[in-house]
Amino acid sequence: MPRLVLLSEGLTGRTYELKTDKTTVGRVSDNAFEIPEASVSSHHAELTLRGNEVLVKDLGSTNGTFINGEKIEEGVLKPGQTLRVGMIEMRLETGDAAPAPATAAAAAPQAPPSLRKSLEQTRVIPQGVKLDELEAARPLTFDKKSGFERKSDRGTKIFIVAAIVIAVALVAALVFILMRSGAE
Repeated sequence: MPRLVLLSEGLTGRTYELKTDKTTVGRVSDNAFEIPEASVSSHHAELTLRGNEVLVKDLGSTNGTFINGEKIEEGVLKPGQTLRVGMIEMRLETGDAAPAPATAAAAAPQAPPSLRKSLEQTRVIPQGVKLDELEAARPLTFDKKSGFERKSDRGTKIFIVAAIVIAVALVAALVFILMRSGAE
C-alpha cells in the first residue's frame, strides 16, 4: 500500500498510508492527513491514488506544492519521489522496493535555469510563532535604548513655569489697576 514518509526535521519517520482514493493534506484537523506546521496551508493539496502513483493537486496553497523540487499545480508523484508542501518534505513509498534516488532524479524533468533560479530565491514567510520561540525569547527591558523609555517631563515643566509667571503677572496687573482706580 502506498504511504508518505515524512523527511523534515521534527517529523522524520512519521508515515501516512494512502488508504482512500482521495486524501486532503493541510494544517487544520478536517484534512485526512493533518500536518500542523505554519508553512502548510490550511487546505494545502489533494492526493488521488492511482495504483502506485499519486496524482497531486495544489489547492491554492500559499507556499506551494513541489514534486522533486519542481513547483506544480497538478502532477504525478511516483514511488521514490519527494513531495513538498510548504516546508515539509515527504517521500512516496510502496511495498515494492523504491527506485534509487539517482534514477528518480534522472527521470524527473529538469526546470529551466530561470525557473530554478527564481525558485531558489523564493522566501517562505512563516505564519505565527512557535511555542519554543516564545520560551526562548529574551525578557523585555525598558531601558534608554529600547524605544520604550520614559518620556522627558521637560516640556511639561516649562509649560507649568510659564503658566505661573503669566498668572503672577496678571494678578500683579489686576492689583495695580485696582489700586489705581481706588486712589482716584
